[in-house]
Amino acid sequence: MDADTVLELVKAREGISSNVRDTYLLAIISGVIQELENEKSIVLNVDDANHLMFVVDYTSWRYNNRDSENMPRHLQYRLHNLIIQYREVGIDELEQ
Repeated sequence: MDADTVLELVKAREGISSNVRDTYLLAIISGVIQELENEKSIVLNVDDANHLMFVVDYTSWRYNNRDSENMPRHLQYRLHNLIIQYREVGIDELEQ
């Protein structure tokens, strides 16, 4: 997943027009991508808009709620769907 594309979308969502926070935002983006790939075992597809927008939304939430441990329900629901989708794809590929 292209971190620069995610960065631009997060900045647009947050209304950030300067580059002052880019280092911090890129660190959050990297952490989100690593968490999804390594801990949740989701293979992110760069061409899938659902994957891209989930990373953008999750990054924005992390940026705005750095002290909160409770992920909002809509993000939990979407994450759950990504995990199920990945497992279904993995099972289908094994059957072929």
